[in-house]
Amino acid sequence: MLTPETIKEAADSLNQAASARKQIRQFHLTYPDLDLASAYAIQHEWVRMRRSGGRTLVGRKVGLTSKAMQASVGISEPDYGALMDDMLFHDGADIPADRFIEPRIEVELAFVMGKKLQGPNCTLGDVLAATAYILPAIEIIDSRMQRVDPETGGTRLILDSIADNAANAAFVLGACPIAPSEHDLRWISALLYRNASIEETGVAAGVLGHPGNGVAWLANKLSSFDIALEPGQVILGGSFTRAIFGFKGDTFHADYGRYGSVSFHFS
Repeated sequence: MLTPETIKEAADSLNQAASARKQIRQFHLTYPDLDLASAYAIQHEWVRMRRSGGRTLVGRKVGLTSKAMQASVGISEPDYGALMDDMLFHDGADIPADRFIEPRIEVELAFVMGKKLQGPNCTLGDVLAATAYILPAIEIIDSRMQRVDPETGGTRLILDSIADNAANAAFVLGACPIAPSEHDLRWISALLYRNASIEETGVAAGVLGHPGNGVAWLANKLSSFDIALEPGQVILGGSFTRAIFGFKGDTFHADYGRYGSVSFHFS
């Protein structure tokens, strides 16, 4: 476990990297003693710093929810990050591309909580009962750390991603609410377009068998910190498409068929 002083130093360096839009060295190389608890401690300290600076926590995200992605990074469970108010955009938004370093786009479902949800024994049924409605959503992920270290050639580890707020940078919410109890959410699918060309497709069952399972996992995981999912918070349940890079001038549109759509433009 890293010391509290080192954790604060690491969280501050993430803030500086985001402000300068310049990636820093991977934390597992800068801090050889970095472990899972330390990675989450850095993330939590980063959230504390953002909140003390006037930002508001508006929700959470769940990442690495597919078995293929977990296997690729050598873990057996998802990870999570925080959603802040300055990350939130709505359908049709123009988003400045230069606020990111190397943005990538993922398609998700956003659970908007209607009731408090707290572990440690939350189930899928509890999630559906506590959810007010669900929205189509796009997550924009980014990294404040180098993907490949120029000295060693080593790639980022899952510990780096967790410390870096699970790579979250922004999210875009659609405007068509979905009633959680009236649909089989596993079968919601989406087509992701970049500039009118289909880049990715996916179905929500790719998220742990059901997109609500990620929310249950999150509630149970946060219970060890005595943290609950609160009414009004937005929970991104996990991507069911491969992440694709976005560039200035691109328009992205995720079409969920009868369940609505969500789009934005990188200006």
